[in-house]
Amino acid sequence: MTSAALSFYEFFAGGGMARLGLGEGWTCAFANDFDPAKAAAYRANFADSADHLREGDVWELSAADLAGRADLAWASSPCQDFSLAGARAGLAGGRSSAFFGFWRLIEGLNAEGRAPRAIVIENVAGLLTSHQGRDFAALGQALADQGYSFGALEIDAARFLPQSRPRVFVIATREAPPPHLIGPSPFHTRAIQAAAAALPADLAARWLWWAAPPPLPRNTDLAALLEPDEAVAWHSPERTARWLDLMAPLHRARLEALQARGERAVGAVFRRMRTETGQRVQRAEARFDGLAGCLRTPRGGSSRQAIVLVEAGQVRTRLLTPREAARLMGLPDTYRLPKAATSALHVAGDGVAVPAVRWLAQEILEPLLSGAVPASRAAAAS
Repeated sequence: MTSAALSFYEFFAGGGMARLGLGEGWTCAFANDFDPAKAAAYRANFADSADHLREGDVWELSAADLAGRADLAWASSPCQDFSLAGARAGLAGGRSSAFFGFWRLIEGLNAEGRAPRAIVIENVAGLLTSHQGRDFAALGQALADQGYSFGALEIDAARFLPQSRPRVFVIATREAPPPHLIGPSPFHTRAIQAAAAALPADLAARWLWWAAPPPLPRNTDLAALLEPDEAVAWHSPERTARWLDLMAPLHRARLEALQARGERAVGAVFRRMRTETGQRVQRAEARFDGLAGCLRTPRGGSSRQAIVLVEAGQVRTRLLTPREAARLMGLPDTYRLPKAATSALHVAGDGVAVPAVRWLAQEILEPLLSGAVPASRAAAAS
């Protein structure tokens, strides 16, 4: 825990998942999102939102709209243009250009001597390779120009939750980190190492290898987060048959092997476009490893995920519910989702995994900004 409340700005806040992950030891001084449904979800879940939430385009804000000097600025900027499911337009892309609207505010704060002490920029793994790494270098240059040193971790939400969701967290600081926060980490993936190695010398001199140990093993699987079978609407046999017809032979064979065993098995299935013999075809792909696939929104390039249940030789399918999607992001059942399913799925699918943020706060952000002992070291000493 922190000894005193740390303050933060949350840009592209969505439903406030970064805020939930940071926890009660942090005070939100400002939050912003462009999407009305997400802003409404934020207001529904945070009683103090009227004091600091600004709904609207980040480009319409100025440094004067941000109170005081925050310890941290968190930015989960729109990721579609970095995603493998998108067009890979990079920082020049329409949505990802919102990053520069955010960065203009950081530059304005710095000019007034109010730049945040630290910054976290969260995005898809494609950020590391977009335009052969030039976009990542441009991000590093922007940080360096404002006096920040930086490093990155690639963390899969599957470390904490039964959802495969790899994300890159760029962590930047204006202050020299204590020595115990620098060192090896399992989250220095090959992609992170390659991105760091490709930086020009002046940016490489500002690179930080954040020391972040692995969290405790995850102790839940997909089935544990689902609603009871009798509480949800299942597809008709005809609709289930259509899903099965979309499966490639390998996936269909796996499913039939589970049917033959006669045991209960729960999996996730989703539709994707694949190229086969030179043709683009839609395929349904199922996984039974205890994980859901990465939650996405309709405009993110993937259809709504479904659940497949194999039991007593029979197969049933249904759509993943909004509440189940929220659980897969680490949101408590007390979290108020939008009533419309599409809006609720957008709030969940465009968010950041709450326990990943909490872990990052405990292991790096709070030790960096308040001198707190990292959670892993505190546990080892007890």
